[in-house]
Formats: sequence, C-alpha cells, structure tokens
Amino acid sequence: MTRRSERLSVRPFQHGEREALQRLWARVFPDDPPWNAPEVMIENKLKVQPELLLVGEVEGTLVGAVIAGFDGVRGWIYHLAIAPEYRRRGFATQLVRAAEDGLRRLGCPKVNLQVRAVNHEVVAFYRSIGYEIEERVSMGRRL
Repeated sequence: MTRRSERLSVRPFQHGEREALQRLWARVFPDDPPWNAPEVMIENKLKVQPELLLVGEVEGTLVGAVIAGFDGVRGWIYHLAIAPEYRRRGFATQLVRAAEDGLRRLGCPKVNLQVRAVNHEVVAFYRSIGYEIEERVSMGRRL
C-alpha cells in the first residue's frame, strides 16, 4: 500500500496490545524517567478513565497512541506517541482530535498539555493544530 492511501484507525486500547504499546512508547520516549515507564503509565491509565487511552493503527500495526485525562475541571493530554516512520502523515493530529472528542464527551471545557520548552518541533506541531502558549509557570514536585 502506498503512503498516500494509508489510513489511521483510532480506537480505545485493548488489553492484548500492551506489549506493542510498551515497545512503541520505549521507542518514542527512550529517555523517560522510571515513573514514566510505559508499563507503569499503561497500568495507571487503565485504572482511571481507560477510555482516554487511545491507539492508532495502520493495516493492523500499532503506530501511535495518546493518553488523556479529565479531573472534572480541565482536561489534559499527557502523552502522544507516533512511531518515527509514521510521522508527518496527519496521524498525530487525528489522535489528538480523538482525545479531544473523548474529553468533550466527559464535559471537559478546556484541554491543557505540557511540552518541554526545548522541544521546538512538538511546540510547533501543537501550535499548528490550534494550541496556544499560555503565560504560566509549570511547577512540580516528586512525591
């Protein structure tokens, strides 16, 4: 099949895909800290709003995933992963839009996300699909 005719099928994660998703996550985020290990993230997401763990596949191959959440006030896109060889085909946009649709169904009025400031390519991607840089300071503390 040629690249032009490839279609992304977006749907909820299925338990039998755990290993494939872990491999994808490890490829896309090889330097993530232990608390963001793919097996930990998948397990935690399946406990809370598992319907917001979405995968994208092309011809039966898992090529992308997005994890979102809603706390009752704001929604978050926590992680977005696209296999490197499937990038720049609109698949990331499709996954983000599917996550936004899921958040909207839960009554979410606004979605936030965080990107490392040095990750200019990802910042540009989110800006291209309508996200804006907001004047806030992001703070955190390990528990």
